[in-house]
Amino acid sequence: MNQRNISVFMAFAVLVFCSGMALAVDTKTDTKVDTNPKDAKKEVVAKHKQTAPVKLVDLNSASKAELMKLPGIGAAEADKIIAGRPFGSKSWLVTNNIVPGITYQALKHKVECKITKNDYDKIMAKAAKNKKQ
Repeated sequence: MNQRNISVFMAFAVLVFCSGMALAVDTKTDTKVDTNPKDAKKEVVAKHKQTAPVKLVDLNSASKAELMKLPGIGAAEADKIIAGRPFGSKSWLVTNNIVPGITYQALKHKVECKITKNDYDKIMAKAAKNKKQ
């Protein structure tokens, strides 16, 4: 019976603690009260500039120098990417053994794969060649 009382008390204590934390989070405010609207506008503009989208690197057209700026990509990997072009999607980096999966996870949000008509034709020709073999 004593052990049950302890477990009930512990559950009650956890609930009280969690509700107190939730109340503290709800009542906490990080915003300053400004009377000058120009200062408030400057603050909003500054926050917007901080969240500007990053320019994605296109795997099918980027130069070696642009590729080497990506995380985990050195000269050898950049050469492999250039040699393996055109790519149908950015995940082909892993399926074609260009980069390891862990490197791909680090750079997948920084790259894109734009496909032109010529790239598509090359991909289809390569697939037909591999199918015959």
